[in-house]
This record gives sequence, C-alpha cells and structure tokens, in this order.
Amino acid sequence: MKAGFKYELLHQDKHCGARLGRLTTPRGVIDLPTFMPVGTCGTVKGLTTGLLEQTGAQIILGNTYHLHLRPGADIVQQMGELPKFMGWNKPMLTDSGGFQVFSLAKLTKITEEGAKFRSHIDGSLIDLTPEISVSIQEKLGADIAMVFDHVIELPNARSAVKDAMDRTIRWAKRCKDAHSKESQVQFAIVQGGLDERLRQECCKELIELDFPGYAIGGLSVGEPPEEMYRILDGTTPALPEDKPRYLMGVGTPEDLLEAVKRGVDMFDCVMPTRNGRNATAFTDSGKMKLRNLCHQTDPSPLMEGIDTPYSHLSRAYLGHLFRAKEMLGPILLSLHNLAYYQRLMKQAREAIAADRFVDFYHERMLGWKK
Repeated sequence: MKAGFKYELLHQDKHCGARLGRLTTPRGVIDLPTFMPVGTCGTVKGLTTGLLEQTGAQIILGNTYHLHLRPGADIVQQMGELPKFMGWNKPMLTDSGGFQVFSLAKLTKITEEGAKFRSHIDGSLIDLTPEISVSIQEKLGADIAMVFDHVIELPNARSAVKDAMDRTIRWAKRCKDAHSKESQVQFAIVQGGLDERLRQECCKELIELDFPGYAIGGLSVGEPPEEMYRILDGTTPALPEDKPRYLMGVGTPEDLLEAVKRGVDMFDCVMPTRNGRNATAFTDSGKMKLRNLCHQTDPSPLMEGIDTPYSHLSRAYLGHLFRAKEMLGPILLSLHNLAYYQRLMKQAREAIAADRFVDFYHERMLGWKK
C-alpha cells in the first residue's frame, strides 16, 4: 500500500472465516470488522460529526454521485476536501457513483466510455466515466476511493451479467491508470450477479491488477438473503487474505454477522438512519417500533449497554417525539441505531479475538428471532 496506509490481519477465528483486522490510513486507524455510516451528501442525516464520534464510528462514507451534482467536487476541494468541509477528522471512503447511476439517474445510457444520464435533481445531462469518477474522488479527498463499476439489475440474463462484469474489470484498470493522489488508495469492486463462477472470474482478473482492497458490489438489490450468502460463500475465499474486504450497501444486523462469519471486514448501509427516521430502533431483541401503543407509558430505555448521552431517555418519551412530529425523535433514534451497529461490530471483534464468534453469532441470532 501507499505511505500512510497499512492493512493487518490480526487473527482469524478458529471456527469460521471471521477476521480481526486493522486498517491504518493517514487520517487514523480503523478496527475491522467495521460499519461505515453513510454520509451521502456530506452529512449522515440528522447527526453532527460530534454525535457520530460518540457512536464509536471510525470511518464514514461519502457519495461521489450526489456530491458531484451538489455542491460540486471543485467547491469541496476549494473548501479543503470533504473531511474538512464536513468537520470529520477521521478516515473517509467515497463510493464511485456507479450504484446511484443505476438506481437514481434518469435515462441512463451505458457505453464502453462510461455513463450518460439525466440528473435526478434538475434533469441536466451528466457524463460519468471511470476517469471522471477518479477525478471527482481525488478532489473530494477521502482516504479510500472506489473504482467506477457497472451495476446491473438482477435477475438478468447471464450474458448481460457477464458483459457488465467484463466492463467493470476494464473500467477498474482505467480507474487505476487515472489515479494519481498519493494520500488516497483505490478499492476495486467485484461484480458478477448471482453467478459464483462469474464472481470468482472477476476476483481473479481484479487481483491481477493488484488493488489495495476489494469490495463485493451488486448485492442487496432485492435478492433473497440466502442468495447473497451463497455468493459470499463463493466469493470471499477467492479474495486475497492480506487485503481488506468490503461488502457494499449491506445491511441488517443479521446480514452483517452472516458476512463477518464469511470473512468480510467492512460494511455500509443507510438502514440504521433510515429506520431511525421512521421510529424503528434496533436492539438485541429485534426491531422496536416506537409508535406502537405498548411503549406509550414505558419508562424503560431502549436497551441496556448503549452508551450515548441520551441513551437513558425512555421509550415513552421517544415515542412521544414521533407522535408529536418533533425533529428530535429521528435524531435520537438515528443516534441509537448507529451506536447499536458500532456496538455490534465491537462485540464481533471481541468474539473473534477469543475464537468464539460462532457462539456470539448464535446468541445474537436467537435474540433477533424472539
């Protein structure tokens, strides 16, 4: 890796593929496995960076597509790059925009050169190529930048999935060739749909390009969880042991532990904050819907073991905030959910170090099924 970057595989659980690791970047150290809160437009919705630090977050994600449209990468660079712009003095990762081109943009046209699409904000015509994605991410200035990939709708014909995978590999090489920022590393993205052989072929081709880290993309797009786990079973063993592995856009607490068990190190998802904004809290006993009448006079906190300045507040009070449409409700529940995810990852790391991750996995799964 470049100067200032280092990945260390500290320990693998004796009973499964779960890995304890450490990723060092110029802005700080990340303990793995880890969960990255999603700061799409330069903010994790509703939370200050100070509150994010209180959840235990060590790295957050910014979005190339959204920041390119608004306020623009040149403005962010002028303001001292994204971490300084938003007041986050810890590691950051930016995704490439590939998934948003697939999911948000209007009238998208994919060619070998890149993607042409209409902005979902004002309808303006936008070009996004591997080289442009790299340039935007270098201006944004995150520690880790993702290559520009071709995300395809699933299910789909194998020929179409392979075509998108092959294009992703070619685009990855173009991204690597265009990359010049010394204070930033690039991670490649493995595509291949729900076909294990294509995933393994993609791994092989990308490994030959020798990236500092590898992500698994194109999952959690509507396929059954069992299908995602099957693909992880076939993909993670094909990735290098001495480099970090990142499962993009995932997911539920159950998904995180399933993937950790299979050797994944990094995650991101909007689920904790999106659920928080909709009055749903994650707990060791499953999801708790605060609008339900059973919580209206409940003096209990959401759950024991979550340490935020507001974790003592009652379920009754939090439910009241949502019924009264007070903006504090979504803020406090987003804070709780992110703290819960960070606690889950910390407990996973401790369990891996003690070679008891499988026991921890079963304990949590049993609690969530109650």
